[in-house]
Amino acid sequence: MNKLLLVLVASLFSMTGCGESASARYDAGYSDGYAEGYNTTLKLRSTLVRGDWSDKEYSRGYNDGRASGVNDAVRKK
Repeated sequence: MNKLLLVLVASLFSMTGCGESASARYDAGYSDGYAEGYNTTLKLRSTLVRGDWSDKEYSRGYNDGRASGVNDAVRKK
């Protein structure tokens, strides 16, 4: 029984490290922001985004991506 408990606890600890890294969350935000900025500026279509505004990395990526998307769209016009 103790061995089973030890294996269970070890498995739970190993899973706590799972999740998106800060750079992956930034990249997701950047991608969403870029698509929204580009599509909105060129009036192509509405864009669905994850919108995880409580995550500072996602929000930072979104703002950077949106600025790039708007910039690229303005240059294309």
